[in-house]
Amino acid sequence: MADKLTIKIIRKISEVERADWDRLLGKGSPFMMWDWLDAFEQTGCVKEESGWLPHHVIVEKGGKVIGGCPMYLKLHSMGEFVFDFEWADYAHRQGIRYYPKMLVGVPFTLVTGPRFVTDSREDRQRLIQFMGQALIRAARENKISSVHVNFCLKDEGEALEQIGFMPRIGLQYHWHNRGYDSFDDYLAAFRSDRRTKIKRERREILERGITIRAVQGEELTAAHLGTMFELYKGHVDELYYGRQYLTREFFDELFRRFAPYVCLMLAERDSKIIAGTFNIQDHAVLYGRYWGAFEEERYLHFNVCYYSAIEHCIRHGLERFEAGAGGSFKQLRGLEPQPTRSFHYIVHEAFRRLVERHLRQETEVIQRKRAALLEKSQLKDREEGNRQ
Repeated sequence: MADKLTIKIIRKISEVERADWDRLLGKGSPFMMWDWLDAFEQTGCVKEESGWLPHHVIVEKGGKVIGGCPMYLKLHSMGEFVFDFEWADYAHRQGIRYYPKMLVGVPFTLVTGPRFVTDSREDRQRLIQFMGQALIRAARENKISSVHVNFCLKDEGEALEQIGFMPRIGLQYHWHNRGYDSFDDYLAAFRSDRRTKIKRERREILERGITIRAVQGEELTAAHLGTMFELYKGHVDELYYGRQYLTREFFDELFRRFAPYVCLMLAERDSKIIAGTFNIQDHAVLYGRYWGAFEEERYLHFNVCYYSAIEHCIRHGLERFEAGAGGSFKQLRGLEPQPTRSFHYIVHEAFRRLVERHLRQETEVIQRKRAALLEKSQLKDREEGNRQ
């Protein structure tokens, strides 16, 4: 008789062996690696006080770990970037307790990637659905309002939809490498007026004596990460809606555990760092995460966050640059709107039907918005393709 699948809930990712988790992940997203998830927990970013309570799901067969997903009991909707505040407000007005809710995802990380890790020798769809059904069952039995799976892969969404999860579409701006040989080659793809503006924005930074460089690999030091934390915290503190999700200790752990994946873009003047971005890089993609500046300079943000990152991608043959949250102004710099997907299960039937209607309407709006944005593309070949 085949070994029975069993579910186990662990309160810390360290309760599963690093080797077991990363073996299941394979070459998946660096944000799903054991060290990344554990660093959040060990440095106080994820804990009850921050509203993120780890309840990770582990699947075993014959005593061997064959699947899992990072799951958090959430006391609010902050740090997720799939915004359900309207849902929470409606639930409150109807006397439905929305929080806590269950979230499968990576804290504070709006990057699409695997959300379920599975043994390559097992039926992946079956395992995803087994975990999805266990999440639904746990929500029902514990009177939890909902289960959410954010920024997941296509195959995960397809498996979840078959067991009753509702799909939701969002938009992010990504840059794609179309075989560019240089930044000038990339600029040649723009319409002439936008190309002229970008050249001016880059030239003005140089005229002010500011240089921007990538710092990674052996050049990266703990001091660099310390400076990046100060930049990150300074930027968050300036924003009325800003929230400091990451601690200084987390940046220390990044250097200790994750240095091979860290790529900083640092702006300097007179050998002094004045601005920077913190990025994660794998074999094919650069992921923009956090930005900050000690000094205000016109066009500095665009140069550090976008132009230098894109130039770095071209130089190193990376396929894609994902610049993070929001900002249609990114399209003016050659980043294009790409769909993201999340999947949601609402336990309360009447509430579920309302959300389902809302999602159908929202999907139509998002699809029209993306089509309209693509019509306004700043890239010549994209513009020509939209007219065909």
